[in-house]
This record gives sequence, C-alpha cells and structure tokens, in this order.
Amino acid sequence: MEPYRPLQILGSRVDPVSMEEAQQRIAQLLSEHRFAQVVTFGSEMAMLARRDAAYRDAVNAADLVVPDTVGVVIAARLLGQPVRERVAGIELVENICAACARNGTPVFLLGGADGVAQQAGDALVQRHPGLTIAGTHDGYFSEVDDAGVVERITASGARLVFVALGFPKQELWARAHSTELGPVVCVGIGGSLDVISGRLQRAPAVMRKLGLEWLYRLVKEPQRLRRQLALPQFAFLITGQVLRERLGGM
Repeated sequence: MEPYRPLQILGSRVDPVSMEEAQQRIAQLLSEHRFAQVVTFGSEMAMLARRDAAYRDAVNAADLVVPDTVGVVIAARLLGQPVRERVAGIELVENICAACARNGTPVFLLGGADGVAQQAGDALVQRHPGLTIAGTHDGYFSEVDDAGVVERITASGARLVFVALGFPKQELWARAHSTELGPVVCVGIGGSLDVISGRLQRAPAVMRKLGLEWLYRLVKEPQRLRRQLALPQFAFLITGQVLRERLGGM
C-alpha cells in the first residue's frame, strides 16, 4: 500500500484512501494484534468534531479515518486534496466480512435495537459463507453495563468489532475501552446494522450515485431533519477553509 498524505477537514484528519486501500489497511491492523480504531467519517461528524475537542481528539487518534459521505469527498476535492472515492461504511462492512469469511477472522456486532445485531449477523453469514459471528449485543446499554459488554466481546474471541452505536458514542466508547478490549480492531459503522438486518432500506443505487442518499434517508426518517441542518453549515465552513487556504498560499 502506497503512503498517502492525510488531509484536514475543519480540524479533523481524513485518510484519502480508496475502498481497496481501506481494506488493506484494516488487514494490516488485524495483523498487528493490538487495539486499533477505524472511523467512517461524515459531514455531520466533522461539524461535531469542530466544536467538541474530546470528540475531535478521538477521531484524530484513530488508526484510519475513511471518507464515508459525499460531503467529505467534495470538501476534500475543493481543498485541493482529492479523495478518489467515497468509502461508504455499509459497503466496507460487507467487504471486510467477505475477507473475514475467507481468512477465518471472527467478528462481533455491537449496536442496534434488541435483535438487530443478531439478524444482521445472520444476513452477513448468508451472504458470506464461512463467516464467524463470534457474538452480538444490542446498543441499548448504560455506562454501568460497559464492563459486562467489554467482557462479552473479549470472551468471544472476536478480532474485529463493528460498533454501531451512532456518533459520537461509538468513537468515544471504543477509545475509552481500548485497553480492556485488547487486540481487536473496532470499526464505527453508525446505523449500518439496521440496513444489513433488513429493518431499514438503503437508498436506490441511482440516488447513491448522485450523492442523494442523505435525501432518501431524510424522506424515510423525517426526524433526521435537525441533524441534516448541519449540512449547509458544513458547506459554508468548508468554503471558508478553502478561501483561507488559497489566500494564505498567495
């Protein structure tokens, strides 16, 4: 894998990797037998990280930060640091699971409502014969349950943990428990388990290609409107960053 130069978007690091390069990097992290963290980074996350230092530190401390949304990809291109493609979290899950099925790497699924992780695991095993789902746990647990959840993950023998707790919880939770979790690779995947399990539908391919997946989700989940208001703010702030960097380079 060729070296690349990480880029900065509103103060957060993003690694300009392709899907294939992201998979290669995760395979490398698994081979190192240590705790590692992968962040699937989107525009709303960039907005939160800009104003929340603790969250920004968690993102910047990760071993790999992939460009998960079209907004991040466009921002990188405007900043003159092109990202070759979007590395969508849900597609990354499928690709990693295909590789894990081939090499025998056991996987743990954490997140979603009661039963969602188990259903997602069943679906992944159907699509990727040979995949070992070492364990599952829902995402509705409090801090007092953290130790039990961590123990369940470590006892399962999983080497890769998909953490679907939504941002910022999934990134902060994994970072906070890095020592206890031991040699696993944690990948934050937001609401991907809901789609994989079949409880939610993903946007049609044509809408994904046009960069309109956010609009599809908004129509399906109107309660996301408040969160989506961050997108025009993100565009405004990126424009400001572009102008500052161009004027600074004159």
